[in-house]
Amino acid sequence: MKIISWNLNGIRACITKGLLQFINQENAEIYCFQEIKACKDKVPDLINNLENYHKYTNSAEKKGYSGTMVLSKEKALDVKFGIKNQENLNEGRVITLEYKDFFLVNVYTPNSKQQLLRLDFRQQWDLDFANHILDLDEIKPVIITGDLNVAHKEIDLANPKSNLRNPGFTIEERNGFQRFIDSQFIDCFRIFNQEPNNYTWWSYRTNARSRNVGWRIDYFLASENLKEKITNSKIHADIHGSDHCPISLEIKI
Repeated sequence: MKIISWNLNGIRACITKGLLQFINQENAEIYCFQEIKACKDKVPDLINNLENYHKYTNSAEKKGYSGTMVLSKEKALDVKFGIKNQENLNEGRVITLEYKDFFLVNVYTPNSKQQLLRLDFRQQWDLDFANHILDLDEIKPVIITGDLNVAHKEIDLANPKSNLRNPGFTIEERNGFQRFIDSQFIDCFRIFNQEPNNYTWWSYRTNARSRNVGWRIDYFLASENLKEKITNSKIHADIHGSDHCPISLEIKI
């Protein structure tokens, strides 16, 4: 099974830049998208016409903001939107799908914003999200994917020293990520690649992508007991269309 995750930074714009061709080329069993920036009834018909996929959309109440989507060849046994204690957020940030052998959670984690204006909220979010995942993990294994809006370690961004108190690299956010590692979840990409300079997001400013001055903030995490079934996990930095690039997970399940 191949699962692909991608923060699209706007599904309409990404379609004009080759999203559908990418979907057809990769032919993955599941696609998880973040930051679709579209209401459910406004998702382009081109996506709705992908007849081989069941479609699950969690749009933000605010127009042109946030939102998540999953395309899945197999119909999920159950689907839930959002997480406990964040029901009033209405930002469309989480879709949880249950399959026979695992849960799949597609997430677009809130950004702490400049001057860390939303850091307190982000810390509460991280705790609530972790509790959501750990509750699922008691039932069956969990695969988490999406834009977690944090670079876990210094190796995961180009300029760690100058970003220590910037959103996405504060100790508070990194500790939130570490909570999963301490709970025996695996950072799937790092099973296969321990090298620096592997990033998934680049600022549109200062030609950051062409210079590979980026951050790794998009992940696949998996329950420890899935580790032996994971056969590959990649960053597809050569695929454009967003300020993020797609990531993929291959698993025998």
